[in-house]
Amino acid sequence: MSIQPPTPFPSNSAAAPQIAFDRAELRVIMGLYGRMVGAGEWRDYGMSFLRDVAVFSVFRRAAENPLYRIEKRPKLRNLQGMYAVFGPEGQVLRRGHELSMVLRVLEKKLIRPID
Repeated sequence: MSIQPPTPFPSNSAAAPQIAFDRAELRVIMGLYGRMVGAGEWRDYGMSFLRDVAVFSVFRRAAENPLYRIEKRPKLRNLQGMYAVFGPEGQVLRRGHELSMVLRVLEKKLIRPID
């Protein structure tokens, strides 16, 4: 029985980069998230960073489908805008080129009449 050196993993230098939110984008998203948590509307979040999209999902409770999804798709930058907000059934609530403008559709949920 001879001892063989371990086989190295194949290196793929052409691996596709992941799409992610940068610090400024996360600051805007987390600012809205903090206000909504303070209002008792949202309770949990999750983030996914894939090859073609970055997703920030918002949940009312931890064990359910996302209430809203905020997506960043850089391939749509020159077309419809790379930011989009999706509702619970997957409908597009707003799409655009600036994240703060797209998130305004969710900030309207904070405005309520005082009882």
